[in-house]
Amino acid sequence: MSIKVKFAKANSSDFYSTLNKRVEEYFTGNKLSKNANRIMIFKTVFYPTVLITAYLFLILNQNPLFVQFLLWIVLGFFTAFVGVNISHDAIHGALSKYKKMNSILSYTFNIIGANAYLWSIMHNIVHHTYTNIDGHDEDIESVPLLRVSPHQKLLKINRYQYWYAFLLYGLGSLSWVFVKDYVKFFKKKIGNYENKKHPRIEYFNLFFFKLVYYTIFLVLPMIFINAAWWQVLLGFLLLHFCEGITMAVIFMLAHIVEETNFPLPDAKGNIENSWAIHQLYTTADFGRGNNLLSFLCGGLNFQVEHHLFPRICHVHYKKISDIVKKTAEEYHLPYFANPSFAGAIMSHIRLLKKLGRKEFA
Repeated sequence: MSIKVKFAKANSSDFYSTLNKRVEEYFTGNKLSKNANRIMIFKTVFYPTVLITAYLFLILNQNPLFVQFLLWIVLGFFTAFVGVNISHDAIHGALSKYKKMNSILSYTFNIIGANAYLWSIMHNIVHHTYTNIDGHDEDIESVPLLRVSPHQKLLKINRYQYWYAFLLYGLGSLSWVFVKDYVKFFKKKIGNYENKKHPRIEYFNLFFFKLVYYTIFLVLPMIFINAAWWQVLLGFLLLHFCEGITMAVIFMLAHIVEETNFPLPDAKGNIENSWAIHQLYTTADFGRGNNLLSFLCGGLNFQVEHHLFPRICHVHYKKISDIVKKTAEEYHLPYFANPSFAGAIMSHIRLLKKLGRKEFA
């Protein structure tokens, strides 16, 4: 039985109180909404439009085989882009100021094969609370055969994990769509979260939207695409490899890099820092100056800002990142950030290599 994790109490002069005040002043002083702006509205139209267009071109047009595979690749990347740009913000309640609109847009997650209700538990509640705490943050336990925390058991195969990790990442969304959601839905506990009772409608949503997804991305392509069944299946697997590696890499570069920490609670379940300071120690930004990267990955290269302000739409993260950085420095707290995407990739690989050695067991 896992112990209940408790964070140190914050006070009125705490880092987070000061930061909250400054961020609030930024929005009120500039007369800005914390939710979607014109850029976000464009993204909310752009990503689904490309996804739908590529899908229709794939199943309704007589394409050569190489074009079919190119379209499967486009579907894979844009499925991930819809997930991290639209679904993610909507499920956090950050995309719109209207709860109903967030609820409607969160169903985009169901359409691309995942489950918005379960994600709100696994991600919003469990991961955002217990970030990088082994045994509580299931995001660092979701990839088999990998050791991504110094507190996890070392396997012999982990010695080579920096070579095979990205292949496993590419299988992540496939497992998510066919296995993970079902397992997590009927699991009694997710981290410290009691997962026993679900609203009746969520039982229906789980199975109904899975069926919708299988129909759209497997059954209809098998019927309409002018290709052998195994070629369609290969295209579907290619879609998931592109989707899986995109979503996994975004997470890994934000939490599983050399700079981040993996704190453990003491015997009574106490964590040394307050929740907000814990986020600073366990999270990292990457490629903060890369506007294209921010556009594609839903601003999640500003992961520190996202963890501290998950209900602010991601299009604002770049602007508030300087406020977060400055405030952290004033309080002599860390603000981890890899300057580039490539630099973060290399940091992740180096950490995987270290964690695969006996001296880090």
